[in-house]
Amino acid sequence: MRPGETIGDRVVKVDHAGEHGAVSIYTAQRWLARWRAPDLVEELDLFLAHERRHRSIFEAELKSRGKLRCRSFHLCGLGGLVLGILTGLIGRQAIAATTVAVERVVLRHIQEQVSELAAIDVPAVRAIREIIADEEQHHDLAHNRVHQRSLAARLIDPVVTVSTEAVIRLGMKL
Repeated sequence: MRPGETIGDRVVKVDHAGEHGAVSIYTAQRWLARWRAPDLVEELDLFLAHERRHRSIFEAELKSRGKLRCRSFHLCGLGGLVLGILTGLIGRQAIAATTVAVERVVLRHIQEQVSELAAIDVPAVRAIREIIADEEQHHDLAHNRVHQRSLAARLIDPVVTVSTEAVIRLGMKL
């Protein structure tokens, strides 16, 4: 952490960057879903609207703290765009498998954040709790679409899980 920065500040910064990455993933997937999986466009629109709102929640919290965004913000955006393009090109199963993997990691991390910050940073916890239901919905809807034995699910899940964990760890250090 940087001098004068609390663990709550750092978590809000990293969550803000992560939401930016999610916006980028769903934006790219939506572009390609119009061609590869048109039946997913409406669901991706919903996810994208949620992620934009989540990003705004964390942006407002950063502003109230007088903090700048995380140094990983643009990295998350670029990584999300690349991931969204690749999985969007592969199609429906890859899009769903990506959402399941990302949201599973995110949900685990935000539950840990709530536990860690509950007694020390109520505003950060309030911001985090505002997004949990949406993230659970994304996970559950995508999970119902994934064929667990599909090649996309078996290959994408571990890669996206490890990548998402790495981005979170990197963000906590930047």
